[in-house]
Amino acid sequence: MIRVQHVVKKFGDFTAVDDISFEVQTGEIFAFLGPNGAGKTTTIKMLTTLLQPTSGTLEINGLNPAEQQEEVRKQFGIVFQDPSLDQDLTAWENMELHGVLYHVPRDVRRERTEMLLKLFDLWERRKALVKEFSGGMKRRLEIARGFLHTPKILFLDEPTLGLDPQSRNQLWTHVKSLNDSEKVTVFLTTHYMDEADRVAQRIAVIDHGRIVAMGSSKELKEKTGTESLEEAFLALTGTSIRDEGASAADRMRQVAQMWRKR
Repeated sequence: MIRVQHVVKKFGDFTAVDDISFEVQTGEIFAFLGPNGAGKTTTIKMLTTLLQPTSGTLEINGLNPAEQQEEVRKQFGIVFQDPSLDQDLTAWENMELHGVLYHVPRDVRRERTEMLLKLFDLWERRKALVKEFSGGMKRRLEIARGFLHTPKILFLDEPTLGLDPQSRNQLWTHVKSLNDSEKVTVFLTTHYMDEADRVAQRIAVIDHGRIVAMGSSKELKEKTGTESLEEAFLALTGTSIRDEGASAADRMRQVAQMWRKR
C-alpha cells in the first residue's frame, strides 16, 4: 500500500530525510517512531502530497504522490498533530462537510456518519458544537471524519498527544476495530511507546533522517537486548534532547531514563 524507495528531502543545505526505504502492506498498522526533528512529519508530508521529495520515489496504492496528487488524496484520510475541526460547527456538520468535499454520495455519507459517530461514542452529541467537546472527543471526531470517505490508508500524526490514558485506550480500540473490519492500512507516529507496542504490527525507527531499525516490537527488543520498546527506542536513538522544541513526552522520557540510571 505504501512504498518508499531511496527518498531524500533537503531544505537548502539541510537534509531532513536521508535515503530512506520501506514498505507498508495492505491492512497493516505501521508505526513510524523517532525523536523530534528526526524526519517523521517530513516523510508524512511527502506521502500525503504536501511536499515533494528531492530524490527517490514514493507510491501510495500504486500512485505517485508527487505527480498524481488528486488521485492520491482520495486514497487516504489524515489526522494532523494540530486540531483541524471547525469549532463553530456541530459534530454532524463537520462530518457532512468532509463528505461533501470528498464527493461522498449523500446517502452513503449519512449512513457512514451515523455508523462512525456511534462507533466512536459521539452519536448522542452529534448536534453539539465542537467547541463544547473535550480534547478526547475532538480527537475521536477527527479520526471518525478521517474514515468517512472509506480511505485505503489512515495517517495518524501523534493523534493522542495530550489525552488521558482512558481516552487514548478508547481511541486505539476504535481504530483497531476499523482496521480489522475495513482492512484500512494505518500509518502512525506517536511518542507513547506503549501505544506502538500495543497496536503496531511493525515499527520503523527514524533518527537524523535515516531509518536505524525496523521490525516488530519483539524484534527491536531482541536487537537491542532490552525488555521494553521504550528502552529499545532509547538504545537506538540515545537519550539527549535534540532541540528546544522537544515535546513533553521527550522530556519525560529523558527524565525517566536518568532516574533508572541512579
